[in-house]
Amino acid sequence: MQLQKVYKKSMKLMGNQFEISVVADKEAWAFDKIDKGVAEIQRIERLLTTYKEDSETNAINRMAGIAPVKVSTETYQLVERSLRISQVTQGAFDITYGSVDKRLWNFDTTMKALPDKELAKQMVRLINYRNVILNPEEQTVFLKEAGMRIGFGGIGKGYAAEMARRVMIAEGAESGIVNASGDLTTWGLQPDGSQWTIGIAHPDVSNTVFSYMQISGLAVATSGNYEKYVMINGKRYSHTINPRTGLPVSGIKSVTIISTNAEIADAMATPVTIMGVVAGLDMVNQIKDIEAIIIDDDNQVYTSNNIHIKK
Repeated sequence: MQLQKVYKKSMKLMGNQFEISVVADKEAWAFDKIDKGVAEIQRIERLLTTYKEDSETNAINRMAGIAPVKVSTETYQLVERSLRISQVTQGAFDITYGSVDKRLWNFDTTMKALPDKELAKQMVRLINYRNVILNPEEQTVFLKEAGMRIGFGGIGKGYAAEMARRVMIAEGAESGIVNASGDLTTWGLQPDGSQWTIGIAHPDVSNTVFSYMQISGLAVATSGNYEKYVMINGKRYSHTINPRTGLPVSGIKSVTIISTNAEIADAMATPVTIMGVVAGLDMVNQIKDIEAIIIDDDNQVYTSNNIHIKK
């Protein structure tokens, strides 16, 4: 019998670098399972993208303020789950962020001052998950205000990783990883019988690991300002925008969420960054099957109740 190995494939999907790994004793078999996972991610991308006119997301956006749009059960349920996360996070997560004018924040070296508070607030006036009206009988989604737009950038990657994992498990892959640009989901064990070793990126030192975890059957997602941020008057501002104020978030360098579900992990990383250490951890500690590791601007590490860090 051939020894088991980890077979991997990397590719660009959903505008992100994905790497899919499967443990198997036959290469052709492993890549067949990986290709089925890739096909599932591509299917979800077609459904959710805002870059193709015929996607359901764009159909909803085109009819904002005009009429409800009938969508597939899958899209409807994803919108429904997104709105539930908005409620839990008190609007810190909001799929209607798509209406924001990107010209307001230019996160490069030319940005020397924060945008005007009033202008920023005006720009985010259309961000309001409460104005997404669902009709379960008709299975329609309606954006109440003209100009509103939804986007699944904060949850779509995790949803795709979760669905690819499920497809590959159904196809007989007993062990593997779907890594969507650092947001990943794991199942089964490595060929030597050990759990998967996952590194959490150091917020100050590029390509350096701050801490390791051994996991299986769990998903991990990190939201950090260490790759994209600006310094204004000696203070670091994240590329993450608070949907209530329209201004960049400060105070937290990175948030890592650990959950049993990749969609949840992906969706919760940004809102915890926006809510801040105290409110973010308070929320996480009240939700089953979710943990958080937060590193603030002073490199202080905070964790939810069930996490014990080894550095």
